Amino acid sequence: MNWLQTVVDFAQRWVIDIGIPYGDEVIPLMVILLLGTGFYLTVRTGFVQLSRLGHGFGVTSGKYDDPDDPGDVSHFQALTTALSATVGIGNIAGVAMAIHWGGPGALFWMWVTAFVGMATKYSEVTLAQKYRVVDEVGKVAGGPMYYIEKGLGPRWKPMAIFFAVMLGFTAFLTGNAVQAQTVADSMFDAFRIPQMYTGFFTVTVVAAVVLGGIGRIGKVTAVLAPIMAAIYVFGALVIIVLNIGALPAAVGLIFTEAFNPQAGVAGVGTGVFLITLMWGVRRGLFSNEAGQGSAPIAHAAAKTDEPVSEGVVALLEPFIDTIIICSFTGLVIIMTGVYSARFPTELTLGGGDITYTTMTADNHSEGITPPAEIAIAEGLHVNSGVGASLVSWHEASVEPLYTDEARTQLFTGTVYPDRGEAIAADGDVLTSLYGEAVEAGAPLTMAAFNRGLQPLGDWGHYIVVLGVLLFGISTAISWSYYGDRCAYYVFGARAILPYKIIYLGMHLFGANVAAVGVIWALGDVALSIVIWPNLIALLLLAPVVVEETKSYFDRRPWERRAAGGGD
Repeated sequence: MNWLQTVVDFAQRWVIDIGIPYGDEVIPLMVILLLGTGFYLTVRTGFVQLSRLGHGFGVTSGKYDDPDDPGDVSHFQALTTALSATVGIGNIAGVAMAIHWGGPGALFWMWVTAFVGMATKYSEVTLAQKYRVVDEVGKVAGGPMYYIEKGLGPRWKPMAIFFAVMLGFTAFLTGNAVQAQTVADSMFDAFRIPQMYTGFFTVTVVAAVVLGGIGRIGKVTAVLAPIMAAIYVFGALVIIVLNIGALPAAVGLIFTEAFNPQAGVAGVGTGVFLITLMWGVRRGLFSNEAGQGSAPIAHAAAKTDEPVSEGVVALLEPFIDTIIICSFTGLVIIMTGVYSARFPTELTLGGGDITYTTMTADNHSEGITPPAEIAIAEGLHVNSGVGASLVSWHEASVEPLYTDEARTQLFTGTVYPDRGEAIAADGDVLTSLYGEAVEAGAPLTMAAFNRGLQPLGDWGHYIVVLGVLLFGISTAISWSYYGDRCAYYVFGARAILPYKIIYLGMHLFGANVAAVGVIWALGDVALSIVIWPNLIALLLLAPVVVEETKSYFDRRPWERRAAGGGD
C-alpha cells in the first residue's frame, strides 16, 4: 500500500494543509470556513439550536405528521437514516483518534463544532427541502446540488456538479471504506477473524439493503439506529457511574487542555493548541457531518410541505451524535486513563499501524519517511536523541522491542522498513516484533470499555465490537443512498445501479486495507474538498433560510395540525 500512502501524503500537502499562517503553525482553511459558517448561520437564525431544539423533538415524535404530505419517508425515518450515517465509526474510532492525536482537549472542539454545526445542519436541510425535485419514477431527490443550481441559479450548475461528483467520491471513503476498515480491524482485534471474511459478511448485508432503495433503507435504519445507540450509551453510562469520582477531573482536563494542551501520549501531536483544535474539528465534522452536505439528501425525502419542519428535525443530529454520544465515548476514554496507557502489541513490520518517527526539539513525535535501516541493541534504539529514526506504533515510539509475544527476549539487530522485516544479530529474519504500544481508533475505545467495566467482568470490549459492527453497517447503508443520489444528479437514472456496484466493491477494498491511518487520511482529504461548495452556497443562501424560518414560526402551522386542521 506504499502507493496509497504516497497519494495521501500528496493530497494532504496540497489540500488539507493549505491555510493561513499562525505563528509557526498553519490553520487549515477548512477549519476557518466550517466554524465561521456555523457561527454566521447561528447568528442569522437567532441561535436556532437553542431556541428551536424542543420543537425539533416535537416534530420528530410524529405528532404533526400527515401521511398525505409529499415525500418518501416520515420525519423519524429521515432522521434515523441520517443518524445512521452520522452515528457511526466517528463516535467510536473518531473520538478515540481525536484524543490520541490531539489530547483530551480535542473533545471540547468537537463540542464547538457540533454546537455551530446544529445551525449549519438546520440551514442545509431547510434548503434541501425547499429546492427538492421529484424524479421520473416519482422518488424525491434533493440535496446541496439542487439548492446550488436552483437557489443560486443555472450559472452555478458547474459547482453543483462538482459537489455531486466529490460527495459521490466521499461516499466511497468516509461513509463506506472507513466503516468497512474499522469493522474488519475491530473483528480481527477481538476475535482474530481475517479482515477479508468480515468484509464479505458486511458487504453482503449492505448489498441486501441498499439494492432496495430509500424505502428499505428507512425501514431498516428506523429500527437499527435507536437500538445500537441505546446499547452503546447504556454501556458508557454504567462506566461513568462506576467511576463517578473521576468525572470532575476528566471534565476539568477537557476544558484545560482545550486551550493549553500539554505534551501528551509519548509526545504525539499534543502540546500544540492548533493541533488540538484541528483534530477536534476534523473528527467533529467526520462524526456529525454538519456542513458536509450529505444529510440533506436523506432529509429531502421526508414527507412534509414545510421545509423548516425538517430543518428543526435535522438540528437534532449534531446534538445526539456529538454532544451526547461522542461525549460518552470521550469521557470513558479519559476517565479510564487508557488514552495514555500502553498495551502488549505485536508490531507487524510489513504494514498495519507500524510507523517511523523522529523526536523534535520540543519533545514531539513527528512522522518521517523511514530510513533504510534502524539499529536496535538490547531492545533499545541505538540512536534515540532528537532527529533519530524510531520504530513506532500509531506515531508513538516503542521500546524496548522484543522478539517474542511473552516479551522475555530483547531484540538486538536491524529493522529494515522498506523490506518490512528485521534481522536479529543471530541471523534470524523476523516479520514482527513485540512491545508495549499506545492504541488509537476503535481498539482504544475497546480498551476503555473493557477497563471501565472490569468490576463486572472481562467483557466490556464486546459492547464496542457490537457497536462498531452495527454502526459501520448502518452508516455504509445510509451513505449508499447519498452516493446514488449524486450519481443520479450527474448522470441520470442509468448510473444508479453501476454506482451501487462500485460502492460495494469499495466496501470490500476498505475492509482489506490494513493501515487505519491511510484510509482515514483519505477520508479527511475528501471531506476537506467536498465542504467548500456546500458552505459557500449556505453563506449565499442564508437570507432564504432566514425568510423561511420567519415565515414558518410566524404562521405556526404545527398548531393547526395538532388541532386536527389543515395548513
